[in-house]
Amino acid sequence: MKIPSQPSPSLGRGLALTGALACAATALAQPSFTGHYPIGVEGLKSGTLPPPGFYLRDYNLFYGSSQLNDHNGNSTDVNFEAFAYANAIRPIWITDLKILGGSYGLDVLVPFIYKDVKVAGNRGEVFNLGDIFIEPVTLSWHFQQFDLGIGYGIWAPTGEVKTDNVTGGTGQGAWAHMVTGGGTLFFDKEKTWALSALGRYEINYKSSDWNITPGDTLSLEGGISKALSSVFEIGVQSHYQLQTTGDEGHDGVLADPYKDSVVTVGPEIIWFWKSAKLFVSARYGYEVLAESRPQGHTATLTLTKMF
Repeated sequence: MKIPSQPSPSLGRGLALTGALACAATALAQPSFTGHYPIGVEGLKSGTLPPPGFYLRDYNLFYGSSQLNDHNGNSTDVNFEAFAYANAIRPIWITDLKILGGSYGLDVLVPFIYKDVKVAGNRGEVFNLGDIFIEPVTLSWHFQQFDLGIGYGIWAPTGEVKTDNVTGGTGQGAWAHMVTGGGTLFFDKEKTWALSALGRYEINYKSSDWNITPGDTLSLEGGISKALSSVFEIGVQSHYQLQTTGDEGHDGVLADPYKDSVVTVGPEIIWFWKSAKLFVSARYGYEVLAESRPQGHTATLTLTKMF
């Protein structure tokens, strides 16, 4: 038997972790606006939402890099080091209300972010509230061999912005829409083998702090998993993130001709603590390709409590 559906807290999640990690060699110049959503925080079963109920999820995401890549994916000679940690709490409510046959849900994510960044001899450190994500609408369906979910949410510029610091602060300084859709396909009747995928698209408004309108971002993630028992599951997860449009400056003039992208792959394990109604997920990701951004490693620990 498979592990009970882990509450992948929805569709369109994010910790706004990287913000300005990909500063250019000019150090104190504008940051690279790599989407609000930190790709890869969901992993296995990312396309599945839980059944009706209330859930509380705690994300712990770690990121480290000592390599800053150019637009061709080659390492630059810039002296660069970055470490970031994000903790985010996400209450999720999947209601009994049905819309078009799907369960209606809503959630909110509140992140706190720590960054330590060194670029070309300049160092910055910051800890503060990040950009809050509000998702007023999710719809989810559960069929015999397939799960489906869609959602819409808004990023609010609640994070601290530091234009005079290489970290850039803990927020983007811009509002953004995010739409998401995903699904999970089960290959056997017992639902022990699963292939899941989730896609998100961010549309940004102008950042008054940087006087730039960040480009749109496409994020894809998922994985293939095998439930070894009713409480233990393993698998391989991967993700891809691409900036689809360039950052725009004053009067729509292109501020940066290059668009960043990243590809990551790594293992994941999930354990369900039945008596505590708690899901524990641990995931590691190695960035095998990165363009116009840092290339490094991620580690994520998530705890999801069912009530």
